[in-house]
Amino acid sequence: MLAPIIPLRPVVRQTRGETPLALSDILEDGVNLALWQRQLPLHIAEFGALLVALNEPLADAMVIELNDEDTVPNLQGLASSCSDLEGYEGFIADVSWLVSAFACLLGAKRIGVRLRLLDKAMCPRFHVDHVPVRLITTYAGVGSQWLREGVMDRRTLGQAEAEPSERIEQVQCGDVALLKGTRWHGNEEHGLIHRSPALKAGERRLILTLDWLA
Repeated sequence: MLAPIIPLRPVVRQTRGETPLALSDILEDGVNLALWQRQLPLHIAEFGALLVALNEPLADAMVIELNDEDTVPNLQGLASSCSDLEGYEGFIADVSWLVSAFACLLGAKRIGVRLRLLDKAMCPRFHVDHVPVRLITTYAGVGSQWLREGVMDRRTLGQAEAEPSERIEQVQCGDVALLKGTRWHGNEEHGLIHRSPALKAGERRLILTLDWLA
């Protein structure tokens, strides 16, 4: 009698690349981070730097509904208080492209968009997201931090004294990261462990997140 064949679980891993195609790796079993390492166009980087320098509050959120006829997502109102700044149109065009790419890759019909200017860590403790997948990109300032599998015991998440002081990976400003959470089928116990970076006095970051809502 043959022994039953036990399927092997894919090795949990992270991938990266220098083209947008790198983001499609998130669809693979076992991949809980797909990173597109990109250089922000100068006009967008300068817009982000200007926004940070002005130090005006910014915490915008919207939900975008998409259908098969939509070719360009409606981002009317996003960062509208900054619409007179040089580079705004290019910035919105970049966000629009990311929303469209996110929707196309996942087949998403409903996307949550958040744009925030932060002067402190939004989520300072290492944690996992209880969502299927989230896009995070930083337009100005330092990027998010994350851990490879096994660096931290998941049972100690949220405990400051259990957090590692080394082997911490950093997403660079401009990079686009897709993070699998615990609500991705097959990834329930392997959401990417990550946190917001600590900021020094006077330091700020401009961050965009996209959530797959439906």
